[in-house]
Amino acid sequence: MTVKGKIFLCVAVLAVLFAVAGSVVLGRYYVDNRKANFTSDYVLYVYPDTELDEVVDSLQSGAGTIRPKSLKRAFAKMEVAENIKSGRYVVKSSSPSIYVARMLVFGWQTPQNMTLSGTIRSKGSLAKKISMQMMVDSAEVASALNDNAFLARYGFSSEDVFGLVLPDTYEMYWTASVEEIFDRFKKEYDAFWTDERISKAEAQGLTRKQVSVMASIVSGETLKAFEYPVIAGVYLNRYRKGMKLQADPTVCFCFDYKLDRVLRKHLTVDSPYNTYKYVGLPPAPINVPPKACLDAVLNPDKHGYIYFCASSAFDGTHKFAVGYSEHMKNAREFQRALTKRNKERAAAARQ
Repeated sequence: MTVKGKIFLCVAVLAVLFAVAGSVVLGRYYVDNRKANFTSDYVLYVYPDTELDEVVDSLQSGAGTIRPKSLKRAFAKMEVAENIKSGRYVVKSSSPSIYVARMLVFGWQTPQNMTLSGTIRSKGSLAKKISMQMMVDSAEVASALNDNAFLARYGFSSEDVFGLVLPDTYEMYWTASVEEIFDRFKKEYDAFWTDERISKAEAQGLTRKQVSVMASIVSGETLKAFEYPVIAGVYLNRYRKGMKLQADPTVCFCFDYKLDRVLRKHLTVDSPYNTYKYVGLPPAPINVPPKACLDAVLNPDKHGYIYFCASSAFDGTHKFAVGYSEHMKNAREFQRALTKRNKERAAAARQ
């Protein structure tokens, strides 16, 4: 072979090698940057102490990584191990490797809904509900709920903090700090208390905080939302007359909600929350009242009812009365029905 031939052959071989190398590089680029690398959508949670291997394993088992080597290359290129951010990440099945790597490095989180609903009667319960949905630890939330200096920023204290929290669904980042969570509570609280609602509170002779206290009592009395305005009207009637509110839920609060039933002996407990002993409203809310209860206090049914007791239908509703004699008639009716039901249950248990 001539010298020219040899040179041409070398050039041709090099050209082929470069072409092959180029195609490999371009192929990998396409696979890593453009091609979907997962079989299903997956929500990935990354904690501050999460290791890269745990992330890889989680993606493999949860999202079904199709090409692990592609993911490894993307993670190496973006230096994910050194720069990973804590967060809640939604990995789509259509995501290429490089997008997931960038997401973890730049902290491209997807917000989630934190929902506060149901009965919340203790700070521990509130802290648990928050921590179960967010990265923050329940102990940290509980500490904030008892930190007067911290809560003073929002115009509340550890005693009346239930008035700050409105049961609702909050869209937030999973990594939100305690301060960010409480900032959001205050934002929603301020948004709820429009000029119209403030005027309605003043018309009832109540401050915003007193509305929360009254609403918490209403919330403690019934689970039937349609009864909220009726019961609110009862307590407002008593309040305006200067009567003792005599609300059983306040007594239950005095005993940390450990009573199966309020008995006469419980009514003498010496606590400012015992509305059988002291006239007026308790110092603070006895639970976290729902918005519907707050609005019920602001828009109560107008009636002359002063008394109410549980219905003999045992359906969670109540019977209302203007006078004491009528109330006692309703109470005796309920007691007879309760006695009858208890006897029937006892007889059935013996069979």
